Amino acid sequence: MHFVIMGCGRVGATLAQNISERGHSVAIVDQNNDAFRRLPADFAGKKVTGVGFDRDTLVQAGIEEAYGFAAVSDGDNSNILSARVVRETYGVDNVVARIYDPQRAEIYQRLGIPTVATVRWTADQVLRRILPLGATDEFRDPSGRIRIAQIDYHPGWVGVPIRRIERAAGARVAFVSRFAQGVLPDDDTVLQENDVLHVTMRSDDADAVERVLTTAPKHEEN
Repeated sequence: MHFVIMGCGRVGATLAQNISERGHSVAIVDQNNDAFRRLPADFAGKKVTGVGFDRDTLVQAGIEEAYGFAAVSDGDNSNILSARVVRETYGVDNVVARIYDPQRAEIYQRLGIPTVATVRWTADQVLRRILPLGATDEFRDPSGRIRIAQIDYHPGWVGVPIRRIERAAGARVAFVSRFAQGVLPDDDTVLQENDVLHVTMRSDDADAVERVLTTAPKHEEN
């Protein structure tokens, strides 16, 4: 798969290298040619000098074939503009924008643009939004028998009560991240769009739990 990263700062360079090391193709865009010095000498991706929301620059970076796009420059406005152009003009679904202002991040999140505020920033968070569905460990007990993992889910689960999700998956939802805030679910909690699920489960059950959550729920589970 092909990915485009806008912004070759420390985070952008790390993302680009991580994606490349996973065997995907990647292009990184920055208007400052010197920024590419942050990339390792053996970087196998493409370097494109230009403005991330310029269409010619995006096409040169391969946006028309991109599976995912991350805007991680130092400017909120540039990141949001780039994310909107990529999603609305080129139809890329897996888009994420880095936002410095958490309040603005929440607004754009409600508009359907996944964002990561810098106070919560890690390269892994961005990768999870633009790479295919899966699970990432966050904690394992010393015996390795119990784990907490952040698990992606099929869009069909949005609107379903957490208690029904737990019954279907055979696991417990430890908490939900909603607009960069942790939420402890109760009987009335319903999964909302852009929520992040953190699931507690037996390690032996992890594959089964992931299969359930990354598949559309059965009719009776709605």
